[in-house]
Amino acid sequence: MKTTPPRPADDFHRLRSRLLRAGRQGLRTLAEDLGRPAGPGAPLFGQVQNRWLRLLPYAVAFCFMVSLLPSTVNVLVNDYGLSGGPAGTLAIAQTVPLLLAVARPLQAWWVIFTADVAGGIALGFAPGLGDQAWPWPPTVIVGYLVLMLALSLHERRRTLVAVWGATGAVSVFFEMVRPNHGSGTWVLMFTLSGVVLLVGGALRERGAAQRKLIEQENISEAERAMRTLLEERTRIARELHDVVAHHMSVITVQADSAPYRISGIPQAAQEEFSTIAATARESLAEMRRLLGVLRSEETERHGGPEKAPQPGLAQLPKLVEGTVRAGVPVDLALPDEPVALSPAVDLSAYRIVQEALANVVRHAPGAHTRVSVTAGEEGAPLTVLVVNSAPPRPAAPLETSGTGHGLVGMRERVRLVDGTLDTGPLPDGGFRVAAQLPITAKDHNPA
Repeated sequence: MKTTPPRPADDFHRLRSRLLRAGRQGLRTLAEDLGRPAGPGAPLFGQVQNRWLRLLPYAVAFCFMVSLLPSTVNVLVNDYGLSGGPAGTLAIAQTVPLLLAVARPLQAWWVIFTADVAGGIALGFAPGLGDQAWPWPPTVIVGYLVLMLALSLHERRRTLVAVWGATGAVSVFFEMVRPNHGSGTWVLMFTLSGVVLLVGGALRERGAAQRKLIEQENISEAERAMRTLLEERTRIARELHDVVAHHMSVITVQADSAPYRISGIPQAAQEEFSTIAATARESLAEMRRLLGVLRSEETERHGGPEKAPQPGLAQLPKLVEGTVRAGVPVDLALPDEPVALSPAVDLSAYRIVQEALANVVRHAPGAHTRVSVTAGEEGAPLTVLVVNSAPPRPAAPLETSGTGHGLVGMRERVRLVDGTLDTGPLPDGGFRVAAQLPITAKDHNPA
């Protein structure tokens, strides 16, 4: 079986078909780029807070319009010999859309570009053409460059390339039609418009990159704050586990030992005590599993969970002693009589003082600090006050910017027991932390 070799005519037809398809695709892409704006029509500086700065682009466009409109009419009438009607129509179409270019530059380009092309055709037959600039008079070039600047600050890169290509194509077409009357304005128009588009597009992309960077920084800051909050809540949950586990253990022991400690308990009551003990043990097991999730891997690697009981107001003297050894003079004032506090309130009061003293050590080393814990009459809240003066002048803070863990932890602990917290700087350069905690923590659901 013999195969027929391809004929040159077939190759030519295939090549022509591919070129036609590529050409149609290119024209379709060009039409999409030139007919579809990048945005919904927001004006330049539309997101700026200052009202006068938002109006600045309109003021600049208005100044160019009122200066170019009479100049264009004068040039077309006196230099090129056009009559007043056509000259005025062309001047209006070439300058007034500059106001539209502030918010919708691509639509303004279609109007001005069409008017410029029509003006170039009309000037080609004008009686006073002679040695005048053609096809682009100086006023047309100035207005077109202003339009290019507005366009470059709005549209995407492909649209700018398409606009520049259309400008160059029309300029070359006019030069080919009447090569003896070009006077080089087509080169000037093509070159300057390309430079303006390049510079404006670079400024727009740089501004977009900066805005994205600021957005990412804001997102990172929000995520950092949320992570700090979650870490503090996890830490509080771990600590409160020990407090609750102690009470659950007491319940379990009392329920198990009740039949042996109290004689004459009915069989039904013994079974009820056994059920209470089993439920308490099950609750303890569930809490330990939850704690295993909350415990950090680092804590587990260093020997597992801490075995020491959770601290309270009784451990404040030891805490203050350690802070004094760190170089911070501290005065401590505690109630004369021991105050019966719920475990959650006792732990929260200690942690608030601990965080406040840690902040003094980090940010105001050497500052004189006063710690006061007072309990009012029956029913009055417990007041925890930590006030430090301004640090000595030679002393430099160990940290210039904190992570916010201290204040976040204080707020979460106060919120846990339905208390109040007031923090802030003092006029003399010091800092104040004041918390009021109920003597007995209330049932509280943060959700």
